Amino acid sequence: MKFDELNLNSEILQSIKRAGFEEATPIQAQTIPLVLEGKDVIGQAQTGTGKTAAFGLPVLQELKPNTGKVQAIVISPTRELAIQTQEELYRLGRDNKARVQVVYGGSDISRQIRSLKQAPDILVGTPGRLLDHIKRRTVDLSQVQHVVLDEADEMLDMGFVEDIESILSNVPSEHQTLLFSATMPKPIMRIAEKFMQDPEIVQVKSKNLTADKIEQYYIRCKEFEKFDIMTRLFDVQNPELTVLFGRTKRRVDELTKGLQMRGFNAEGIHGDLSQQKRMSVLRQFKAGKLDILVATDVAARGLDVSGVTHVYNYDIPQDPESYVHRIGRTGRAGKDGVSVTFVTGNEMSYLRSIEGLTKKKVLPLAPPSAEEAFKGQLDKSLDHIKSLLGNAKSLSKYEASAEQLLTEYDAKELVSALLKEVTKDPSDVPVKITSERPLPNKNRGGGRGGNRRRNNNGGRRRNNDRRGGDRNRGGNRNRNNDRRKNNDRRGGNGNGNHKKNQNQSKSGNFTIRKK
Repeated sequence: MKFDELNLNSEILQSIKRAGFEEATPIQAQTIPLVLEGKDVIGQAQTGTGKTAAFGLPVLQELKPNTGKVQAIVISPTRELAIQTQEELYRLGRDNKARVQVVYGGSDISRQIRSLKQAPDILVGTPGRLLDHIKRRTVDLSQVQHVVLDEADEMLDMGFVEDIESILSNVPSEHQTLLFSATMPKPIMRIAEKFMQDPEIVQVKSKNLTADKIEQYYIRCKEFEKFDIMTRLFDVQNPELTVLFGRTKRRVDELTKGLQMRGFNAEGIHGDLSQQKRMSVLRQFKAGKLDILVATDVAARGLDVSGVTHVYNYDIPQDPESYVHRIGRTGRAGKDGVSVTFVTGNEMSYLRSIEGLTKKKVLPLAPPSAEEAFKGQLDKSLDHIKSLLGNAKSLSKYEASAEQLLTEYDAKELVSALLKEVTKDPSDVPVKITSERPLPNKNRGGGRGGNRRRNNNGGRRRNNDRRGGDRNRGGNRNRNNDRRKNNDRRGGNGNGNHKKNQNQSKSGNFTIRKK
């Protein structure tokens, strides 16, 4: 469906055209008309399906200019997602001059307070920092007409349910609520029943949970072989823009350092880096100044960078849903993508769980040989030399020296020496990556139990990267742990519970629309 068929005004359509969007995605095509009608909407769709534009375009159209009041708030689970949502809404709202501001933990709150004095039309923020501003009375939500809960299942998973309820209690009772989530566990339905008025549920599911345009492979290898095999693979596949996922922050740091030692243009991000450093790295990556972004799962949610050609899972994720979010960083906007996952022998059961969820076979890939890697290195060197010749403005001042060398050496010897100099064999630089504790063997009772996701980031994931911008709210940590235990997190992960939620919705006031 074309965007001009969705009753959007000329300013919004102009912004859509400038952004390069052509046709609406299914979640956009079904959601935008409902939002414009003023209905509450629950949108269920996987990451990377265009949810930000699905709620952003109609909300931007409904804004009243020059009110000097916050008219819409968007609540996001992490600061990275909040920042990217703000950037996307700013881009889509440029032609109707919408003011969009973001607030998140880990940054100077006094600067945010100064900016909030000129009230934005749309305020995007993480739950903890939004509550901070509400308690300080530095933000006025009395005129809010639209509330968006983005990645709601993630926020519940991180223990933000009470924070969300506190925020919603500070907006007018008459407002539109839009909730977007990849899964629909019971706590989300309870929030819907409490804060939404006869919501319509839009469920968009692709035939496979992973994009058809992503070629998915795995390489079976030993832990100590991973790094050398991976760098050989880089030489063979020559990825343009890459996201590499590691399970822990230590892993990310070691991988980043090792890649830099071997001459790769790589940087890493995780929760222990300063906000300034993380934003700097993301800006470089988006601008194409970095070839490889190494990240923990903190980047799997909301990282929206066009042009990512490859995703590598140095560590296979413990739960299949994380795999879907990870590889969803590539194969976007109709483009092709490649994902490669490195799997040790005792992790094959996790790969089978992924295939069971995605209903798609992950194909085996043979590790590249040293000869194949060298050929890849040589091809890059040849391209580099050709580009040097193509960009050279004047070589006349070097011609005399070149003539002298040609009288002393054979031309083939000279070119071979040049190729040897510019062709660096990464394996010449030894790199040691510390082994991580292996995942529990599912066949021995270590399957999809209660500790499944807690181990994903070094055994302390609840308090690590997933807290995003609200890690400084120390008083909430223990409380969040208790809340997460009682949130019935399994409700959105099993097919049986998911169907049960749908049946409950059908028997109540919810209208379900499926694609």
